[in-house]
Amino acid sequence: MPQNLWNDAAASGKAGLDLLAYRSSLLAQDRAVVNVFGGNTSSKVDELDHLGRTVRVLWVKGSGSDMAGCTPESFAGLRLDDLKPLLERKSMSDEEMVGYLAHCVLEPGRPRQSIETLLHAFLPFSEVDHTHPDAIIALACTKRGRDAAASVFGDRMVWVDYIRPGFELSLRIHQAVSECPDAECVIMGKHGLVTWGSTAKESYSKAIAIIDEAEAAIRLAGQRVWTGADLESNNDAYHILPVLRGAISSERKQILTWDTSKRVMQMINTPAAGDLSQVGAACPDHLVHVKQKPLFIDISSESVEQALRAAVEDYRKNYSAYFSDHATPDDVMSDSSPRVVLVPGFGMVCSGRDARQAQVSADLYHRAIEVIEGAEAMGGFESLTPAETFGIEYWPLELYKLKQRRPDRELSGHIAIVTGGGSGIGRATALRLAEEGAHVAILDKNMRGAEETAVQIGGGVALPMECDVTDEVAVEGAFRKTVSRWGGVDIVVCSAGVASSDPIVSTTIEEWNRNIAVLATGYFLPAREAFRVWDRQQIGGSLVFVTSKNAVVAGKNASAYSAAKAAEQHLARCLAEEGGAIGVRVNCVMPDAVLRGSSIWDGNWRTERAAAYGIHPDGLEDFYKSRTTLKVNVLPEDVAEAILFLAGPRSLKTTGASITVDGGVAAAYVR
Repeated sequence: MPQNLWNDAAASGKAGLDLLAYRSSLLAQDRAVVNVFGGNTSSKVDELDHLGRTVRVLWVKGSGSDMAGCTPESFAGLRLDDLKPLLERKSMSDEEMVGYLAHCVLEPGRPRQSIETLLHAFLPFSEVDHTHPDAIIALACTKRGRDAAASVFGDRMVWVDYIRPGFELSLRIHQAVSECPDAECVIMGKHGLVTWGSTAKESYSKAIAIIDEAEAAIRLAGQRVWTGADLESNNDAYHILPVLRGAISSERKQILTWDTSKRVMQMINTPAAGDLSQVGAACPDHLVHVKQKPLFIDISSESVEQALRAAVEDYRKNYSAYFSDHATPDDVMSDSSPRVVLVPGFGMVCSGRDARQAQVSADLYHRAIEVIEGAEAMGGFESLTPAETFGIEYWPLELYKLKQRRPDRELSGHIAIVTGGGSGIGRATALRLAEEGAHVAILDKNMRGAEETAVQIGGGVALPMECDVTDEVAVEGAFRKTVSRWGGVDIVVCSAGVASSDPIVSTTIEEWNRNIAVLATGYFLPAREAFRVWDRQQIGGSLVFVTSKNAVVAGKNASAYSAAKAAEQHLARCLAEEGGAIGVRVNCVMPDAVLRGSSIWDGNWRTERAAAYGIHPDGLEDFYKSRTTLKVNVLPEDVAEAILFLAGPRSLKTTGASITVDGGVAAAYVR
């Protein structure tokens, strides 16, 4: 049941846009009332224009913003007197409407007004709320929609048959409400709810009350549809998710979310779910994020990998046919892969170019689950026709919202794992990959360092994990956790490090084994696990080893370290040969003397290397700088830039390579 959350104390002192923003965010606190990015609200108030004249203004939520995060800056202002003459018109194209509204703007620089601005402008009420509540859409999407809604609200409701938002729908709603002055709400077939009031509190409270009535009617019907077992997933996500992600990401890489919540499992494990999920979208507001239909696939009786790949391919073919049936010459088909995949016994998998977009798809399909069950209880679920669906999905005014997103960056949709990511080169690399759009798992034996890196990245795209790269079980566990979180792996950077400096006669077996364990085994284990994931994904991958100048140049008093680094270098060359067949590239970055921010150089390594050169430890930076051709010190960020080049699409035809980032050390020149 929706709760009336209005707080007089919180609303006290608020007026105008501040009060509108408060009301809007309050409505969206319950996603069963307002979808993510859905709905719009408005308020009509007197304002002063740029000349100090009093004008009546319609403030309406801007296109594409989410009501849950509304601020006064989220609204567009339009001069109401400029909008009212449109009531005299009988028709208006979308292009004409957008052009006209642009001339009515009160303040330049604000968001573009909602698609449904005229709906708000044409109604005579001071405060108007348009929402997409689950219970109302359940009524609006039944096979007997008008009668189902009338059985709840009687003549307190105005019903308007489905038509795509815009001028004509706004005009129809205006005319219908004018003919029913005692109406309390408008229900739009297969679409949503419009409520109003003379004050912000009255408008908000009316919306909650109307939704509450609809929910009560559905509960009274008493029909449960989703009766499947809410058991835990009975399949191995570590094997299924990479296969599914690879199939979905063949056009462009996607981030996945895996949902095994109780309600999802009840739905997908219900025998009727396969048919009901294919009826169509539960609301036009969902279409951009969940497409016309989810992919529903039963993997219980076939080879899982073959079944998943075949199902995604069939979905693409069907989507392409749907597009061809309805497209105009100007339409450009979007990614034909499913956004929502329902797998009985396993869970719901949703995709997006980042974790946020994938979660939006998941959140919206949770709403669909409730709408479908409610509609079935009230007479049977009915969706938009394919033509109506296409009319929303490829509607220029709807696509405009997508254009407001930040453009893709170089590594958008990519998932990276960085070992040794808690400091030095590893930290700089994790930050740089994230800056270019990657989701980054940060592995380090020092959990505090990994967490600090994650905090610097922020934005929910960093996953810190404590991991000893010499521990086979720990490495596999870190990959499993990454795959469960985001669906797979694209980039693995091995930069975990250790160092020691001793003459050979003083090198202990413990010292030797430690170097080999961290620098050889600690690179082998992540590489092996990465290849296992990439073999299932089948969309390639990029493995970058942070080796050293010492991998190719003899290091005095550093035999254990140098031998282990040479092992890394040759392992990379071998893996480059193995990886080519599955599109995996393996390359090395060879830095030298990267002191700043390094946990290695904070230990005995500085003192030991200084002793080897016969200088004071504080003079190491100047010593290393002086011996380079360019006379520079090498910083972690310099190495991270080279790693980014090798990890990403700029080096798609490069494998088996080694790039020096050492300021110019002649002994390390390729020869």
